[in-house]
Amino acid sequence: MKKKYPAVTLGLVAALSLAACGSAPDSSSSGGGASDFLACMVSDEGGFDDQSFNQSGKEGLDRAARELGVKTKAVESQSDADYPTNVDSLIQQNCNLIIGVGFNLAAHLTAAAQENSDVEFALIDSRFTDADGNVVELDNAKPLIFNTAEAAYLAGYAAAGTTKSGKVATYGGMAIPTVQIFMEGFAKGVAKYNEDNGTKVEVLGWDPSNPNSGSFIGNFSDTAAGKQLTEQFLSQGADIILPVAGPVGSGTLAAVKEAGSDDNAIVWVDADGYVTTESDGGSKYMLTSVLKGIDTAVYEAIEEASSDGFTSAPFIGTLANDGVSIADYHDWSSKVPSDVQKQVETLKQQIIDGTLDVSTSYDPS
Repeated sequence: MKKKYPAVTLGLVAALSLAACGSAPDSSSSGGGASDFLACMVSDEGGFDDQSFNQSGKEGLDRAARELGVKTKAVESQSDADYPTNVDSLIQQNCNLIIGVGFNLAAHLTAAAQENSDVEFALIDSRFTDADGNVVELDNAKPLIFNTAEAAYLAGYAAAGTTKSGKVATYGGMAIPTVQIFMEGFAKGVAKYNEDNGTKVEVLGWDPSNPNSGSFIGNFSDTAAGKQLTEQFLSQGADIILPVAGPVGSGTLAAVKEAGSDDNAIVWVDADGYVTTESDGGSKYMLTSVLKGIDTAVYEAIEEASSDGFTSAPFIGTLANDGVSIADYHDWSSKVPSDVQKQVETLKQQIIDGTLDVSTSYDPS
């Protein structure tokens, strides 16, 4: 019998059942073959339709169901209050592997892993940490983390080489390392472009010398605040904006669409925004996207665990292992100068070779 997640009472679990305290899109599947392995996932407050990292994680889970034949279950959180009950519901349903999406689940998943050594856990975008934020290493806990500064650096360089106003902007959902690493990498890429070309492209919303004073919404759900902040950036002259805030980025898309200028663009994060926002009319505004191979990392973690090959060794996505990258410029290919595109490729190879240091204080390694 599974142990309890210590912060949840039996009454809460009984009340939860399959309905969960958030909506619970049960994606149970027998996939392509018989298996009694149950891989489970709990989202953060952004939900699985965030067009970003929750959605990418769910795609990896669904792929595992199709290709590995494992059973899967996904539980969606509506707020941070749902995290402990959702994690515990999956423990009580005898999941073999429980995957949490995002930094905000770290303490909850760590406590669950400590109390349930017979269950394996993986955490997207964060190491396992205790309630005080201290890193905890456990044999049954695997971090799936990404050095997004490498790819954000390239996106920052491309943005600086494409802006017509000489101003770009970025903002985050919360001031946490997995958000700040995008913003810092992006700003470093802009600085490199300025150094190479003697320009003075300005980054709004981020101060490398005082990162906590940057622009942050305070959550990953307030799309109205994302729209308002984007409108502020546009009014200050920024024409390319990097939102690092999950579904809050849809507020940026709404503001850019309403502004109606063909010179305004967005750099999306985690997934290819050109694809994920197509139904919302967002494709035409996507300069590029800073990609994380979240779906692949999830799939590989499930593959390892379902074949008795699970290890607690962290997966760290980099440009070298294709764990991070930037997307195609798509409709903006003709607007990004060819020499800038070539230099981005050169910088990418230098980062992979180790001849260009783009490290930040937020790097997962």
